[in-house]
Amino acid sequence: MRFRHPDGSIVHLSYCTNVHPAETLDGVRAQLRDHCEPVRRRLGRDRLGIGLWLARDAARALINDPAELRALRAELDSRGLEVVTLNGFPYEGFGADEVKYRVYRPDWTEPERLAHTTDLARLLAALLPDDVTEGTISTLPLAWRTPYATDPGAARTARTALTTLAQRLDALAELTGKSIWIGLEPEPGCTVETTADAIAPLTDVGHERIGICVDTCHLATSFEDPDTALDALTAAGIPVVKSQLSAALHAEHPHLPEVRTALAAFAEPRFLHQTRTRTAAGLRGTDDLDEAVAGGALPDSTPWRAHFHVPLHAPPAPPLTSTLPVLRTTLARLVGGPVPLTRHLEVETYTWQALPAELRPRTRTQLADGIAAELTLARDLLVDLGLKELP
Repeated sequence: MRFRHPDGSIVHLSYCTNVHPAETLDGVRAQLRDHCEPVRRRLGRDRLGIGLWLARDAARALINDPAELRALRAELDSRGLEVVTLNGFPYEGFGADEVKYRVYRPDWTEPERLAHTTDLARLLAALLPDDVTEGTISTLPLAWRTPYATDPGAARTARTALTTLAQRLDALAELTGKSIWIGLEPEPGCTVETTADAIAPLTDVGHERIGICVDTCHLATSFEDPDTALDALTAAGIPVVKSQLSAALHAEHPHLPEVRTALAAFAEPRFLHQTRTRTAAGLRGTDDLDEAVAGGALPDSTPWRAHFHVPLHAPPAPPLTSTLPVLRTTLARLVGGPVPLTRHLEVETYTWQALPAELRPRTRTQLADGIAAELTLARDLLVDLGLKELP
């Protein structure tokens, strides 16, 4: 979906296809047919943006066979779909029964991460619509905090990899006329947990094509103030490459038994749900929600937030809620000013099938309805900020 900002530029809104697990090229094509096109039709739009997730095997298949890449581009066009951004964070296995810590490997100290991200940049340059010259890719925020923190050479290795990537992006732009930007995506528990953590390593890399992806669920889980975070990034000259529009799980009174019971329903075995609380001594947290719910690991006199991407339009029932207000505030700063701070927005609720059983969509139709409802909410927020939806 495209919107015209009051300054005349185009802002793109998409939804991320990592909600539809697929490791192979055939699986990606099935996503387009079974999910993405039906969502577009529900929205009544001739064109829908998707934030494509290409696992390693699917990406390599496209790199190794230019005919397959041309065919994918043609299929996107025929189904009324367009791609201006990729989710390069998960490498493979995102649809496995247990993802947890696996999603952080390979990290930016391992050559496979650089090779895969280079592949994604080449593919995105070929998949961009003819009238679009800039594409974006979100990626792992360097690494999970361990063992990175105890490896004296890790920071240097990651910096070298990102510098090499930037040089490759420069060469790609010269060759194709398409500029691809990479955004580190801060996430709780990672080396770059907050936007503030991103400033030093990105300043160290010092290249305009390497910036940050602001995920509003992660921002909220770490109790970051959106205005403070974005002001600091702007002052440091760090570009907001893209933003993922998402909402975290919020518990105002975690000491209450009924709140613990409600939270426990969201503690599930597939994904990691880092949980945080803000205290007078600073941020405290656990790696997963079940650790927090079990008691003793976190103080419970202040609100808790968990890294669980809850549907934007359907916050959990009381006594829980979501951090949608943080998304609203962040979006207003990102695109509500005289000039947008980013032009690529992506709804990223990948946890539909991880919701408590009674909240999960039971059919493709229900899932498509839910995704369309999320995009409708995001569209309405953009229009309220003065952007004009384009055909």
